[in-house]
Formats: sequence, structure tokens, C-alpha cells
Amino acid sequence: MNVLMSLAAILLILMIWIGGKKGIRSFFALFFNFGVLLLTIIFMTNPNFNPIIITLIACVVISYINIFYINAVNTTTTTAFFSSIITIVVLLFFIDIVTNNAMIQGFGEEETEELSIFSLYIGVDFVKIGASVIIMSTIGAITDTAVAISSPMREMFKHNPTISKKELFTFGLSIGKDILGTSANTLFFAFFGGYMALLIWFKDLSYSVGEIVNSKIFSAEIITIFCAGIGVGLIIPITSWISAFFLVQTKEKDKTRLHDKKS
Repeated sequence: MNVLMSLAAILLILMIWIGGKKGIRSFFALFFNFGVLLLTIIFMTNPNFNPIIITLIACVVISYINIFYINAVNTTTTTAFFSSIITIVVLLFFIDIVTNNAMIQGFGEEETEELSIFSLYIGVDFVKIGASVIIMSTIGAITDTAVAISSPMREMFKHNPTISKKELFTFGLSIGKDILGTSANTLFFAFFGGYMALLIWFKDLSYSVGEIVNSKIFSAEIITIFCAGIGVGLIIPITSWISAFFLVQTKEKDKTRLHDKKS
């Protein structure tokens, strides 16, 4: 507990020093998100609730915390929020189809020994649970990419208000190209870093490359990485289009109102 408190204090000090008030909000957002995850797990293990619906609601709340609570409500955060929700909905249906066909739900044979004393008849749809786990793993990268694209697009439009919708959209895509590669690699190393012990275990068990690739645990992680990468890839054009449309449309409406007042 002392180590946890010390690390939390160091993190808080750094966030305040670097981010100021926004850093404080970012720190508390960690605990809010943790609370949302706990509630999600509680409802998800109840057979009376649909895990997909629970996950969708949780993603909306987490997106609200990560975008609006930390960065306040403005043009940038509004477009980023709606872009994130649209991407999550599209990705959720896609992931549901993938998990149904890939049969990665449940537990692998490597986990049989640890689970042998527990009953697996808990009345929960493991296919939907698997889809929920994947989408929850991608929500952070999706919201982060959305803000990273909408923010410079807003600045570009602010300094160049005569820019067309198409040019602004192209500018957003060019930013996304720089983000896509680093985000995909970040997701890759984050997931594999957490499962490094599993890879060592595979080596100790003398698994062949084919056995590793066809292992349910390994396949589930690879699919999670690919789905997260697809989510990052989807959020780039969606955010670029929504931001360009929203910024240009708002400017045209302001011009119309100003013209009506003068008339």
C-alpha cells in the first residue's frame, strides 16, 4: 500500500507540475475510469444484462470523462467525442462478428489447471464477454487519436478560416498518417508486454510456432491488437470528416446569421 501511495503521489505531482489544472483533472479521471470499469464488470457478470450494451454504455461514459472532463467542452472535444462514439459502435459490431467466427471466447487449455476448481456454468455469454474485452482495450487509443486529430484541425481552421472543407479533411488525414504507425506499435507493445510471461511459458513448454499461433490465448491477443489497430485506422477519417464538416458548417451558419442581422 505504501508503494501504491508513493507512486500515486509522484504521478500527481508530475501531472500538476506539467499539466496544471488539466493535470489534476487527468489524475482524478484515472480513478473515475477505474470506477466505471468496476461497475462494468459487476453488471457484465449478471446474466440479466447484455455485455455488449453494458460495454457500449461504459465506452460512452469513459469517452465523456477522457474528453469532456479533462479538456472541457469546446469544438475540439465535441467533434472528438462524437467521432469516438461512432467509431466504437461500428467497431463493436465488427468485433462481435469476429469473436463469433474466430471462437476465441472462454479460456485456453493452458488455463485449465487454474480453473479446474471453479464452475464455468455461470450463465454468461462468453462470446459477448470476449467482444467486450476487446472493445474496452481499444477505447483509450480511440479517444486519444480523436483528440490528437481534432485539436490541430481546429487550430488550422482558426489561423486559416478560408480553407475549404476538402482541404481541411485532407489536413486531418495527413495528421492521422503520422499518428497511425506509432499508435499501432504502442498497442502492439502494450499487449505483448503484459503477456511476456505467457510467451516465456510457451518456450518452457517447447511449443512450436504453429502451436503458439493456434493457441487460443495467443490468437485472442493478436485479434485484440488487430481490432485496436482497425479502430485507430477508422477514427482518423471519421474524426477528420466530422471536424471539417462541423468547423466549416459553423462558420457558414455564423455568416448567415450576421447577414440576416444586417438585413
